[in-house]
Amino acid sequence: MPEKYRVAAVQMVSGPEVQANLAAADQLIAEAVSQGASLVALPEYFCVMGMRDSDKVAVREPLGSGPVQDFLATTAARHGVWLVGGTTPLACPDPGRVRNACLVHDEKGRRVGRYDKIHLFGFQNEAERYDEAATIEPGEAAVAIDSPFGRLGLSVCYDIRFPELYRSYAPVDVIFAPSAFTVPTGQAHWETLLRARAIESLAYVVAPAQGGTHPSGRRTWGHSMIIDPWGEILASLELGPGVAVADIDAARIASVRASLPALQHRKDFLSATRPSPSAVLSK
Repeated sequence: MPEKYRVAAVQMVSGPEVQANLAAADQLIAEAVSQGASLVALPEYFCVMGMRDSDKVAVREPLGSGPVQDFLATTAARHGVWLVGGTTPLACPDPGRVRNACLVHDEKGRRVGRYDKIHLFGFQNEAERYDEAATIEPGEAAVAIDSPFGRLGLSVCYDIRFPELYRSYAPVDVIFAPSAFTVPTGQAHWETLLRARAIESLAYVVAPAQGGTHPSGRRTWGHSMIIDPWGEILASLELGPGVAVADIDAARIASVRASLPALQHRKDFLSATRPSPSAVLSK
């Protein structure tokens, strides 16, 4: 792992047209590279935010081929950077659903990692309703990859509400959380959740996000950010397309872990069990 390197979180306001989204992503990646980033992360659904949730099923790709995967590979190679590709809708056995997959490509354009979103968002209030399980098949496995930039932990959006995912692959040096948070949940919880994941993992968190009003009328929270292992926000955006850039410092990780070795203090323990009603009534 280099002593220091620069990472970028790309923020987008994607729409239903894949090629238009890829063109927008290309410009933002180029901007990140011009600012010195050698590791660039795109937001969830960077390639398509459809007029309906089911639109992503229509553009799903088999693993290893398709315009979105070709874009990720060629763009990473063209700029000579590692690219955390937000999410791509990949084919799964269910013809009515996709895998919401975070694909990682190295500086030569080779796919070196894949994480399928495990926790699927469900939310309802007076104005909005979301049920990702209707169009997404959940993943099963946590994924962290070893890289020239240290150990990278992958997650997607709603995953950040489930700290046990991050504990399962700790320690990592950098956590990625490409997202498309709603405005109500983002306003209330986004920053708090991201800072908590950084603090408890003693790791950097890079959270590229969708941020704005999409052609469908859906509004996403944005506020892409990069957070250090102490929970300090190093770079952030508000709404609209853009790039948040910050340096990952290996010495900072080592210093925080030396002064507060919480990962070493973690204990295994038995989970609390709830007795069955019949067992309680028999006493």
